[in-house]
Amino acid sequence: MHKANVPVLKNPIPPKKKGGRKVAVILFVLVLVLLCVLFFRSSLSKISEITFEGNMYHSNEELLEIAGVQMGDPYFGTSNGKIEGRLAEVPSIEAVTVDKSFPGKLHILVKEHPVVAYEFTDAGEVNGLLANGTKVPQTNGSTLMDKPILTGWDDKDPYLPKLCMKLANIPDALLLDISEIIPSPTVSYPDRIKMYTRSGFEVISSISVLQDKAEYMGMIMDSQDPGLLTLLEADTYVPFDAMEVENGDENDTTHD
Repeated sequence: MHKANVPVLKNPIPPKKKGGRKVAVILFVLVLVLLCVLFFRSSLSKISEITFEGNMYHSNEELLEIAGVQMGDPYFGTSNGKIEGRLAEVPSIEAVTVDKSFPGKLHILVKEHPVVAYEFTDAGEVNGLLANGTKVPQTNGSTLMDKPILTGWDDKDPYLPKLCMKLANIPDALLLDISEIIPSPTVSYPDRIKMYTRSGFEVISSISVLQDKAEYMGMIMDSQDPGLLTLLEADTYVPFDAMEVENGDENDTTHD
């Protein structure tokens, strides 16, 4: 007799417990939402410390008001870019960098335009002129006058900001040696200036060529005796001793 082939029955696969997994996911989401709510309501999510560095011409309080940020503001809702943009509008400020560090710390690094010259007001007070032409009061009575004094300049003179920009780009040693700058315009050179140096030179130049002539100016002042130095389209140098001799000869000729 042939044995009958009896089909083998497969073990039934138990149904997957989908309900338990869904419950776990829902619980996880609820816990996560609860933690987020607790975090954003806690002090950890707020700005708790704001520090400034590099600001000389504006107080921390003034800059905070301009920046539009204060203690207790949302830490993650505060934009570095917006703070930097607002503070960059301050005329005395050249650049701003905002750094945030958790939890709640905000550090604002301010780079201000350098002082390139000074001026005396009618009241006898001292203003510093920055590289972009902005004037800032020098409140410290012991201000070291180690930059040129600008004399005879009108506040609305369009060449004044240009002069400040040029002064910011000449070597520091040369800038320190210039003691006074006076406007001396002519028809041919409306931006002509006259400079006096601490080393005894009198220099006639123009704002437009000052930066280009700075190297030659420094070379003459380092190697020659005090004299009259003209730096325009053509450069000339005459020692004061030679000018005195020439003037003496002219006087002798006149008396003859």
